[in-house]
Amino acid sequence: MHYIVITGGVISGLGKGTITSSLSHILSNSGHNVSAMKIDPYINYDAGTMNPYQHGEVFVLDDGGEVDLDLGNYERFLDRNLVTDNNITTGKIYSEVIRREREGKYLGSTVQIIPHITNEIKRRIRKVAQTDSSEILLIEVGGTVGDIESMPFLEALRELNREEPRNSVLFCHVTLIPEVGSNGEQKTKPTQHSVNELRGIGIQPDIIFCRLKGQLSEESRKKISLFTDVPEAGIIGVPDVKSPYWVPEVMNKQGILQYIENYFEMKPAIFTDPWKKYKENLHHAKESVRIAIVGKYTNLLDAYMSHKEAFTHVTGTTGIGVEIVWLDSDKLKESTAELATVDGILVPGGFGYRGVEGKIRACQFARENQVPFLGICLGFQAAVIEYARNALGLAGANSTEFDANTKYPVIDLLPEQEGISDMGGTMRLGAKPVTVRKNTIAHSIYGSDTISERHRHRYEVNPKFIGDFEQAGMLFSGVDDAGIRMEILELSGRKNFIATQYHSEFKSRPLLPSRVHKYLVEMALEYRKVKTDEGSP
Repeated sequence: MHYIVITGGVISGLGKGTITSSLSHILSNSGHNVSAMKIDPYINYDAGTMNPYQHGEVFVLDDGGEVDLDLGNYERFLDRNLVTDNNITTGKIYSEVIRREREGKYLGSTVQIIPHITNEIKRRIRKVAQTDSSEILLIEVGGTVGDIESMPFLEALRELNREEPRNSVLFCHVTLIPEVGSNGEQKTKPTQHSVNELRGIGIQPDIIFCRLKGQLSEESRKKISLFTDVPEAGIIGVPDVKSPYWVPEVMNKQGILQYIENYFEMKPAIFTDPWKKYKENLHHAKESVRIAIVGKYTNLLDAYMSHKEAFTHVTGTTGIGVEIVWLDSDKLKESTAELATVDGILVPGGFGYRGVEGKIRACQFARENQVPFLGICLGFQAAVIEYARNALGLAGANSTEFDANTKYPVIDLLPEQEGISDMGGTMRLGAKPVTVRKNTIAHSIYGSDTISERHRHRYEVNPKFIGDFEQAGMLFSGVDDAGIRMEILELSGRKNFIATQYHSEFKSRPLLPSRVHKYLVEMALEYRKVKTDEGSP
């Protein structure tokens, strides 16, 4: 087993996740069996209870794990499914050590950071490596060197390097190269200080990834090499690019694959980029549409990372560009004028009452004005509520999540959720089978009777009202494998209105985009052309 550890310095938000994902893409498309994991030093057990404004999107895995959004990047760049164990947090480590101490597993020893916490960290890392049977395991450490929260993890990785055979652990460090002054002079001092701090805890980097706006100069490369004892071939410039999907190509041109193979004493391989046509479409979209994403976290776009990526995947595979228009759902309570300027509407998932009425208005606008529509999770539920109020005439219809005393609870708590008080890890989570009914729009989209999609919700369509909805023209074209829970809805006589209880964005991949996101874009292009023809003299 070979381990590649990626740490960060100087400031956070430099793109360690993208660099880790890009490395995994290069190595896996060079014939190596690769997996990746993320270490998050926060004390939360997982990302499930975290506000998207604080930490971005909560990404859901097939096995139901609620994890950091970087796991989504790993899956997209690796084109493989990961599991909950691929995300380690301080909360998971300490809870396990405390549990073992309570059970007497430490035989009366005083439980300490070293060796008990660090041993548990190493155990989990090796478990992932063994379970995946990978040749190379990439380990991204969240935060920056010097953060008190990450110290036990860095110590564990130092110990891992000492315990594993020589040249089995390769350390990469991501730093910032500021470019200052009118001539954009590149400053290497922050990188020198960051590497010195890393050395101070016993870790010598083997590769330094330099984040900067433009190309890394040869002078800067030589200076960094001199002051950090990293060979010039291991100083890799990572400039700003149009899309993260260009980063593997940028890194590969600097010989990163050969450098890693030499370090691990592997047979040389050739990187075969499967994204050539994909990137051409991203760079030169033939046509374009404007899609509104109506949400309440639009001030932090990372909250909808997987939706953004799904639309990018659609562009890469179809050549149809997507301009995303971010609309705060709260503002739609006052006016829906901006919705008249777009070619399609997406209402994504979310929790809590704030912004829901705006999402419901967006559903109504799409339905009444024939605008292509896609609802996801809460967007699915908002479409049900809107239809109940305005098509079935059930005034005040709502979800019991938002109004426990509503006269018409068209969305209600899942039966297994009743009596549950814990928030974390208690929803309907992960990949579940969905039965798609024949002769429906959904069946034409998927071309299959059964699909598997990822879920993250507590509430569902109330079975008591399903007959009323179907009589009024709302068809539930997808149900769970028991035929009890409603999974997909569409409208009679409409081919461009669909919503799903599941999160199809989580399984979207560059060469295999989410089917419903692709369908929305295709319907939006058709709608745009009709509008253009109608507006022509």
